[in-house]
Amino acid sequence: MSKEITPVISTETSVIQPSDNKARMKAVKSILITQPKPEGDKSPYHELAKKYELKVDFRPFIHVEPVPMRDFRKQKVNILAHTAVIFTSKNAVDSFFGICKELKLEMPPEMKYFCITEQTANYLQKYIVIRKRKIFAGIKTASDLIELMKKHKTEKYLYPCSDIRKDDIPQFMAKNSFQYTESIMYKTVASDLSDLSDVNYDVIAFFSPSGIQSLFTNFPDFKQNDTRIAAFGTTTARAVLEANLILDILAPQPNAPSMTGAIELYIKEGKGEVKVIL
Repeated sequence: MSKEITPVISTETSVIQPSDNKARMKAVKSILITQPKPEGDKSPYHELAKKYELKVDFRPFIHVEPVPMRDFRKQKVNILAHTAVIFTSKNAVDSFFGICKELKLEMPPEMKYFCITEQTANYLQKYIVIRKRKIFAGIKTASDLIELMKKHKTEKYLYPCSDIRKDDIPQFMAKNSFQYTESIMYKTVASDLSDLSDVNYDVIAFFSPSGIQSLFTNFPDFKQNDTRIAAFGTTTARAVLEANLILDILAPQPNAPSMTGAIELYIKEGKGEVKVIL
């Protein structure tokens, strides 16, 4: 049974550094990536595994589930009272149109859609004929999306989101007096990892605080021992430390902007091939 993830908010602003304990810098032969497996064999993880003869497994520690209709109704959101919808992920798209289907709502042709990327915008064709709709797409980040919305300040925006989300869009909307409604339409929950109870990895790579929470939801008595913990981003790294775990690998780094790059630097440093610069 899936368990909901509780949002973790920290105001700690100190610089985070990975452990410099050389005794922990042992050989790496197996890595668990706490995300879905990339499609195809061209991923950086595949190249890393091939180059260093590593076993690299993928297992999402978290997933999203749509909120029950009864929980959505409690929010008292009138979807058709809005003139524009903000989508920051495919999960948001699926959840929004899933709720519309349950409510037997059909989106009016004049409804505008503001998507964080072209990929998200193209994903809309799963539910609507996109060539007949007004769709605006950013390049990659919420900042790109915000720049688009600045040109459409008179819209009444609906922001379908998860119970765990970043603050940038709501803060922008509130600060600039935009008309908007935030609606939780899906939740981040811990995946069932019971089959991993007897499996050990040299490195486990995390990409969000929710992943750390899922680890302890599934294994409350988890002991790190010689397992090296890798974290992407300072928020994730802080969650590692707050869980009383040792942070061994931190990404991004000046000369390693990706998780694969940071892991490779760690492997090389362990072999004495390079010194990591933080």
